[in-house]
Amino acid sequence: MNATPDEADYNIVATMQALGEQARSAAAVLACVGTEQKNEALKAAANSVASGSARILAANQVDMQAAETKGLSAAMLDRLMLDEQRVRAIVDSIESVAELPDPIGTVIAEWTQPNGLGIQRVRVPLGVIGIIYESRPNVTADASALCLKSGNAVILRGGTESFHSSRAIHQCMVEGITNAGLPTAAVQMVPTTSRDAVGVLLSKMQQYVDVIVPRGGKNLIARVQADARVPVIGHLEGLCHVYVHESSKPDMARDIVLNAKMRRTGICGAAETLLIDRACLDTHWQGIADALIAAGCELRGDTEICSRDERVVAATDSDWATEYLDAILAVRVVADVEQAIEHISHYGSGHTESIVAEDNEAAACFQQRLDSAILLHNASTQFADGGEFGMGAEIGIATGRIHARGPVGAEQLTSYKYLVKGTGQTRP
Repeated sequence: MNATPDEADYNIVATMQALGEQARSAAAVLACVGTEQKNEALKAAANSVASGSARILAANQVDMQAAETKGLSAAMLDRLMLDEQRVRAIVDSIESVAELPDPIGTVIAEWTQPNGLGIQRVRVPLGVIGIIYESRPNVTADASALCLKSGNAVILRGGTESFHSSRAIHQCMVEGITNAGLPTAAVQMVPTTSRDAVGVLLSKMQQYVDVIVPRGGKNLIARVQADARVPVIGHLEGLCHVYVHESSKPDMARDIVLNAKMRRTGICGAAETLLIDRACLDTHWQGIADALIAAGCELRGDTEICSRDERVVAATDSDWATEYLDAILAVRVVADVEQAIEHISHYGSGHTESIVAEDNEAAACFQQRLDSAILLHNASTQFADGGEFGMGAEIGIATGRIHARGPVGAEQLTSYKYLVKGTGQTRP
């Protein structure tokens, strides 16, 4: 197994800038590559990952053993772990990206001015994208596939915990795309776990990197947003809420809350707080609580919930603002949709919220008044995922308001330019 390179063996700034130069050259090529060749490259990459499954799983075992020795949390270990089913899911994700429409060259809008000038707004690649992520090895493949589909070169910097897994996946991706005739530098990986490399990528690569996409915890996001000298497409932590309105069906509310919290607790779309109307406690609470506790979830509630159910631990103020990424759920009783909106507006991270309600007016109010990137009605927050949105894959859920918002897929990794055609017009 390849070891982490010795930082004394090379200059990190020079190494990173070399990656940048190669990526810039590759981006110029990719911008002109047709849809068919990009799709062939993605299918070849998927085949390479499938055939390299044993080597990827062996690399993942090295990472898992080191992570367990470090005492990483169960949520972090779940994010890091690969098995045959998850490798197959990586392959499926790459293949699904290949099947997506090519966003590049799409005419977004066109019109003709009174003077006869014909104007088109056309999608183009962003150029070179730097992606910094933590312990999810699958991001290596998803990010590579989406950048390739959208005509961008990418520099990947995976987390220390997933170093060997990510390198193995990267090697498979490169094998596939080079076999299809695309530049090796279309998909590059930072060859070190040094934090200095992140600093260089953020602050000394402006002439090479057009945008940074961070994917990870709030400490990573905060560092990127503070230090980056190029635009950032990022998300804050996933402090997601489910609000059970008094008009909701008890069985539906129970099933949605259970799935939103417990399907996978370590993902950013997992619910962290349940808000429930006081008017439906008698009909809804017992079923919801029983299902959650049976699934192994710890409940931390406000005074009203604790007085009703002795199985609930008293919540502190910090519980309303905590992304647990674990089998823990904060629970608060609210009077109505107005109070639910007030709570989410105060504590939420702008990621994903869901209302369970048969009252369409209440649902419309909830979705209109809140400004999170994703707002669901009668569905689990765990659908906050690019694959579930039909995007094939995603490299994060953007919570900002500029450029991209929600799942970041191939289309969100594009910009546009204007093509103007005249017949000899000159401006008076």
